[in-house]
Amino acid sequence: MAHKTIEELDKIAKDELAKLSGKELANKDRMAIPQMEMPSREPKERARQMAEVALGYTEDQAVCEANRCLQCKNMPCINGCPVGVKIPQFIAKIAQRDFKGAVDTIKETSLLPAICGRVCPQEKQCQGQCTVGKVYKSAEKAVSIGRLERFVADWERENNKVTMPTIAAKTGKKVAVIGAGPAGLTVAADCARAGHEVTVFEAFHKAGGVMMYGIPEFRLPKAIVQNEIDNLKKMGVKFEMNFLVGRTDTLDQLFEEKGFDAAFVGTGAGLPKFMRIPGENLIGVFSANEYLTRANLMKGYDKEHAATPIYEAKHVVVCGAGNVAMDAARMAFRLGAEQVDIVYRRTRAEMPARLEEIAHAEEEGVNFRFLENPVEVLGTEDGHVRGVKVLSYELGEPDASGRRSPVAIPGSEHEIACDAMIVALGNGSNPLLVKTTPGLNQDAKGHITVDEKQATSKTKVWAGGDIVLGAATVILAMGEGRKAAAGINEYLAK
Repeated sequence: MAHKTIEELDKIAKDELAKLSGKELANKDRMAIPQMEMPSREPKERARQMAEVALGYTEDQAVCEANRCLQCKNMPCINGCPVGVKIPQFIAKIAQRDFKGAVDTIKETSLLPAICGRVCPQEKQCQGQCTVGKVYKSAEKAVSIGRLERFVADWERENNKVTMPTIAAKTGKKVAVIGAGPAGLTVAADCARAGHEVTVFEAFHKAGGVMMYGIPEFRLPKAIVQNEIDNLKKMGVKFEMNFLVGRTDTLDQLFEEKGFDAAFVGTGAGLPKFMRIPGENLIGVFSANEYLTRANLMKGYDKEHAATPIYEAKHVVVCGAGNVAMDAARMAFRLGAEQVDIVYRRTRAEMPARLEEIAHAEEEGVNFRFLENPVEVLGTEDGHVRGVKVLSYELGEPDASGRRSPVAIPGSEHEIACDAMIVALGNGSNPLLVKTTPGLNQDAKGHITVDEKQATSKTKVWAGGDIVLGAATVILAMGEGRKAAAGINEYLAK
């Protein structure tokens, strides 16, 4: 399919709106409106650039897409949203060109619309419940809720229309938030709005968590994340950077020596998983965590100015098939790779990554090698990666998740020549905080255990996000943060 420019896509929207002008739209009219395609940069050019790939809807595209919404009375899309955004209401305001009213509606429940509109898996959440998508039997054909959310958030910011939330009278209570990721930032905002003094403790030198170190600039510009952090500072939230709770101070010390009345733990899942195969200690093997952190947080792609070194590689093999694998593979091109292969032991149908991310990776030149899995990393005499030995697979019966299980084909070993390998198989929880906090319980996988209000086994401590869920999504972490903040505010009000 030929790549369309933003001007071409805007003209399609204008033509559609001209057809709708003056009409009282029935459901059949709304269903006849074509879904608005997201404008994006030209694939081969953008594969070597860090600039954001998706360019966002124009005003006419947003209004046209909003008119596809059937305004269902039972509002099934809201049931699919982890934070309960009033989706039909904000979309109706877009259709009326009330963009400020639309973003204000979203912000009643979601504090990071510019971020969620970009990175949330809407097709598995709100769009997965959309009636339009169900009629088409595809969440991809649903009303583009995420794109509309992103549009109004960007419109508000670009037009200097951002309004700060109302802050309650000071309570004199102090809340410690450990981890400046999406869950922690959500708790900080809700507790600050309730009038509490909030301090966020972050191990890295920049706040934002996975939104800063994990998700690449070409998917989520860091200026947008920083803008949300700056808004929290305007609300009075304090940030202490390079502060590793469990080392700099323990959680108990925050209570006993610094006088905090409640704490939220949102330290995420940042401990990378490896394959445990021979050769994984060779020079040129990276976890996706390290690879993306060097490029994103430490700006390793800016070779003239960045202090952090980036490993030069021309042929990169990425192991995994989730969104992080897509990010790592696409980043490899932007760091100078000439060929990038994704190796996955199942087929395209079983890939857990978002379809949009898979499509963008393919457009940019990433090669997918299905039904293969590494069994050994091969090295040169001086300890550098020279290739990967893989085994071929076929699919057997479905496993517990419903995906068909890969079955190795004996004697099918073969080699892929490469000079770097990135392992993108997920992350576990860092055990430091639990180990240094008596009375804080975890499950067998190292996740902190919580009740229905996100309260932990330790008095005055709540937790949420990936440290509770395992590696999840920004919006799920925010949902847990909202529940935890409500629990903290309720506790401090007693």
